[in-house]
Order: sequence, then structure tokens, then C-alpha cells
Amino acid sequence: MGGDTSKTVGIVWGLLVLNTLGSAGAKTIIPLPRSLIQLVTMGALVGAFALALALNVRLRIQASAFLFLLTLLLVSSVLSSARLESGFGALFRCVRLALFVGTLWLLSRWWDGGPTFVRHHIRMYFAVLASVAAGLVVSPGAAMPDLYGGRLVGALWPLTPPQIGQYAAVITGLTVLLVLGRRTDRAGAAVVIVPSLVLLALTHTRTATLGLFIGLALAIGSLVLTSAAARRFFTWAVLCATVTTVALGSVLQAWFLRGQSQENFSSLTGRAKVWDALLAAPRTTVEQLFGVGLGDKSFGGLPIDNSWLAVYNEQGLTGITLVAAIIIVLGGVALLRPPSLPRACAIFLISYCAIASYTEAGLGDASPYLLHLTVAASLLTAPAAATPVPTPDVPQRRIPRWTGIGR
Repeated sequence: MGGDTSKTVGIVWGLLVLNTLGSAGAKTIIPLPRSLIQLVTMGALVGAFALALALNVRLRIQASAFLFLLTLLLVSSVLSSARLESGFGALFRCVRLALFVGTLWLLSRWWDGGPTFVRHHIRMYFAVLASVAAGLVVSPGAAMPDLYGGRLVGALWPLTPPQIGQYAAVITGLTVLLVLGRRTDRAGAAVVIVPSLVLLALTHTRTATLGLFIGLALAIGSLVLTSAAARRFFTWAVLCATVTTVALGSVLQAWFLRGQSQENFSSLTGRAKVWDALLAAPRTTVEQLFGVGLGDKSFGGLPIDNSWLAVYNEQGLTGITLVAAIIIVLGGVALLRPPSLPRACAIFLISYCAIASYTEAGLGDASPYLLHLTVAASLLTAPAAATPVPTPDVPQRRIPRWTGIGR
């Protein structure tokens, strides 16, 4: 990939990240109308598709089971939304998903199994976290409001604590793996890892924290047999985690509980009540198979906060089957590949998304989680075999028959 092309692809990826930031969240220092935010995010998606199309005008794409399944999910979403049970907004969300998936198809031309998209991913989400840190410096009160229990939110752009925690956890894990693979220096990595961990701690996001540690454990575990650096890091990490747990056990427990009662914690901050109500709601056979169409991932006015139940509600059992197939296919390909840094990064991203899917929605629609899985798919793409340079045929010297040679 040439330098100019790589930068343009990075811009396209940045626009996709901007589109998936969403428009709902905390109150910002400067009030931003939701209509303006939606205009910016949707404009970013249209710009990403147009720019990707200009880069890949000949429509050269990579064969990808991941994108094929994602396209089937799009078709299923259109079929379920066409009945307009969720209103005309469902069709708008289908158009958004179509542009999103189309842009990923156009970008697949540059999937080569290398860390290119990992670097784009880290840069873009680090820029988002930089805006969060800037909001914290400018207005600490707005960045950690009482409405969210003093948890860190986006004060410049409306971002919720789980969003910030997700971005911080993902780029921290990927950067750690790049260091272990000697694809970046430790000083540069520290610039990303240290502030990201601080922001993650300030969000008090349990899902992101567990996803980071479990995902890294699985990813580094896939490298321990072939990487001395991975073995050293794993040993030191286990030792430090043991000492920290013993020394700061009560502090960690207080951070983990976030001041919640045992009943509130056991019901996953009220999520379980929404889940029970969703599963108990009567549904027709068509709604069970295809859902009610793309919506805002809520039920009865409350967020579902579970990818599988959100997909079941909006895309039915068909959607759940396709999303499960995406996770299984990516995970299966990762397990079949020999140990390597790209494989470890893919394992981290896949496992993180699988863990987060229990308390976060997004696997069935255009979201950061699909971007994480797209990076994993790009890492698992086998590099194209080098095409041999054709050699010109050497004309053979004609030998007269009367010589008797060649008989």
C-alpha cells in the first residue's frame, strides 16, 4: 500500500469511527443539538463510502466469509424492517448499515494480514480519547457528572462511560500486543497505554476491564510457545496482578461495585429486568424469525444492553444465527492459524467483542464492535501469493533434419 493510499484509507477508517460514536450521551460543555450530531455522523459515513469508492473505483475486493455473513445480516435487516413495525427510522438504519457494509467491502482490497488497520484503529480511538481527556481538563464537573455517578463521560462530544471504557480497553490491548511483537517502541506505547488506563479507571466500566484482561490473557497465551517476550510479560503480569489483588483487594472491590447494593449488582444494574420483559413479550412466528426491524436497541423505552437480545428483538433468530456464525468463523480461523502477532491481535478483538456482547449492544448494526471484528478479519486474511514474473520464451534454434540430431 502506497503512502498516499495508506493515508487515505486511514481517513476512511477515521470517518467510520466518527460515524459509530453515536449521538446520545452526556451533556456537553457546549450544547450540541442531536440533529447536528446525527448530520455529522451520517455525513461521515457518506464521505467514507464516497472516498473508499474513489480509491477502489474498479471494485476490487477480497473474498471474505466475514463480509459475506455481514451482507446476509444486512439482507435480513432489510426484510425485517420493510414491515415498518419500528417505523420509517428502521429503513434509515438499513441504509446506514448498507453504506457501512459497502465501505468495508471496498476497503477489503487492502486487507493483507498485516497490522495496518490495527494502527489506524489505535490512532483514531486515541484521538477520541484525547478529546475526552481535553473535556476533563477544561471542565471536570461536566466530565464526571453526578448523573452518571461521578463516572467519566465525554464533555466535548456526548460519550457514555461504557463507550470510553471500550475504546480505552481496545487500544490498550492492541498496543500491548504491538510492543510484544516489536512493532512499536515502548516509549511510544506508553504514551497510548498509560492515559488510556487512567481514563478506563475513571469510567468504572467493569465490562471493558474484564474484556481487556481476559482478551489479553487469551491473546498472549497464544504467543507463549513462540515468543520469549510474551512469556516474560505473562509471568510479570500474573505476579503483579496477584500482589495488587492482595494489597488493594478492598479498593478494587469498591471500584468494581461502584457503590451499588448487592441486589442492584446481581441484576446487572437493572439490565436483567429489561431482558426478562423482552423475552416474556408475546411475538408472532415472523417476529421470532426476523425480528421487528432495526431500532435504537431499546425495549419499553429502556436500553437492552445485550447484543444477543438486541439482535433477537430487531433481527430475530435469523440475526442471532448470522451473528453467531460471524464470531464462530472468525474464532475458528484464528485458532487454525499458526502463532503470530496478527493472530494474537485478532484473538484479542474477537474475545473482547464476545465478552462485551453480554452487557453491550452493537453486534447486529453499524457499531464500534463491528469495526473491531473487521480489524480482526483483516488480520486473518492470508497475504496474496506473489505472482511470478513471466519469462519470455526463448526461440529454439532450428536444426536441419539431415544432421540426424534429435531423432
